[in-house]
Amino acid sequence: MVNLPDLENRRVSILGIPLWGRVVVVLVLLVAIVSTWFLNSFLAESFTESTRNRAELRLVLYSGNIQSELQRNSVVPLLLARDPELISALQDGNFATTSQRLIDLQSEIGAASIELLDNSGRVMAATDRNQLGKNRASEAPFVEARRSSETSFLVQELDSGGFGFSFSRSIRQGGDVLGVVVVGADLSKFERSWAGFADAVALLDSSGRIILATEPRWRGRSLEEALAARDAPSAIARALRATADWAQPAPDAFVRGEAVLRSEVRVPFRGWRLVSFTRYDSVRESVNAAIALMLTGFALLLALVFYILSRRAWSQSALFQQESEELRALNARLQREIAARLRVQKDLAVAEQTLAQSAKLASLGEMSASVSHELNQPLAAMKTYLAGARLLLKGKRSEEAMASFQRIDDLIDRMGSITRTLKSFARKGGEAFAPIDLRTCVADALTMMEPMLRDSRVLVVRTLPPEPVMIFGDTVRIEQVILNLVRNAVDATRGVNSPQIDIIISQGEGVKLTVRDNGHGIENIDSMFEPFYTTKPAGKGVGLGLPISSGIVTDHGGRLTAFNAAEGGAVFEAEFPHHDAIAKAAE
Repeated sequence: MVNLPDLENRRVSILGIPLWGRVVVVLVLLVAIVSTWFLNSFLAESFTESTRNRAELRLVLYSGNIQSELQRNSVVPLLLARDPELISALQDGNFATTSQRLIDLQSEIGAASIELLDNSGRVMAATDRNQLGKNRASEAPFVEARRSSETSFLVQELDSGGFGFSFSRSIRQGGDVLGVVVVGADLSKFERSWAGFADAVALLDSSGRIILATEPRWRGRSLEEALAARDAPSAIARALRATADWAQPAPDAFVRGEAVLRSEVRVPFRGWRLVSFTRYDSVRESVNAAIALMLTGFALLLALVFYILSRRAWSQSALFQQESEELRALNARLQREIAARLRVQKDLAVAEQTLAQSAKLASLGEMSASVSHELNQPLAAMKTYLAGARLLLKGKRSEEAMASFQRIDDLIDRMGSITRTLKSFARKGGEAFAPIDLRTCVADALTMMEPMLRDSRVLVVRTLPPEPVMIFGDTVRIEQVILNLVRNAVDATRGVNSPQIDIIISQGEGVKLTVRDNGHGIENIDSMFEPFYTTKPAGKGVGLGLPISSGIVTDHGGRLTAFNAAEGGAVFEAEFPHHDAIAKAAE
């Protein structure tokens, strides 16, 4: 313990710094302030220019992707307008196989949709059979295609707030118009890819209207209106903005209340422009790192000065040595207490494991209902494959039928794995856990659900990292969670135009699996994970899928949550600890 005389001696020592020492300290501080000011200005300008160049290069790549997508879709109407089968179908009025032909063509070229209209504007064939019979005589693609013998391109604003892009061309025989073919281009997929590489990206047409944007509320507005449409900043936000403006070059604009720099390139298509806004975070971090390094040097210099000024030895060294001995004794006592506490915790862990094993044995009856519920899905898939194999055998396509039988054999193995969960549940946990790639689990689960997804005509968009995403768990149980979530998403999108399910895997401090649909959302979120709660009709579900999935994720050290997305639909997020984090914790 340091007594009052010691404090008094230190205060006198500090106040007794000679004049030349004070002058040196003041000069070092002044040089540090001036150097920081000039270095901040120089580096901010340099790093801002570098960031702008990278953003412009990225926009050039985006522009090339858009141009390539448009060029690929623009050729399709020209080819279809010369297709003898389509011409013959329009002349004879026989469209029995035309829709299937358009569906096969769509899978090859990647178009969003293809429709064949007769001379009256009625949809006679389409990749989306729900559109058959609709009359589009008054819509712009049909009208523009009849007026011209060339391919017409139109941008139409949709009721959902987005924009649709389509190429249309009339099918002529001699001088007569037999019909019109309309090909939809899917440019909205670029918005999702842009969101991962820039803070805000917008595509403007020749009139300055935003037709694609990572910010949904920007669509349909001019760029000035989009930037002006933001929430009023709070007093703290205004103060932070003023500080940022003082510390860095003047920003080009503000997005979501944050200063950004603007980059723009022209898309070689109808005068379109591509604009991106990048935050100054990377610039500020680089500048701060350089300034911190310089200030560290000045701090070391000041430390050296104070060391030279305070070279007098303390007269209380004996007291410090005594305090050091006391601290060592205290440290030894603490180590003994820690060792005793660790032994107690180990005994407690054994007791908790024994209690958990007893609870598992008491829950075996409840698990039988869960396993019965999970067996229904492989049985339904087996029924679908058997029906398909029967048709293939009738058509003398034995090799394809053998493939269906192989899938049935795989499903039988999976049913055996599911039933074995009862036996593994009765044992102490951890034997079936191993490092697994979450991407492989997603792929295997979607392969099993392929017949359901194909029959439901649901678009599944997978956003997976290129590198392995490793977690520590049981492959069968993780796939069980994915199957439950995707199956619920398919049921939620029934009756929705253009049903879509997004499966996203992201990595940060942990691993997050997101399953999002564009259905009608969740009515009662608070009851979603309660056993036997279901919104499905009688006979379609028993309300055990989500509680089982939540329990599996919890057993893997994670958490399963659900919420309604702002743009509609439900979002389920399963968070797992990363395998590397578990390995480090084990070490």
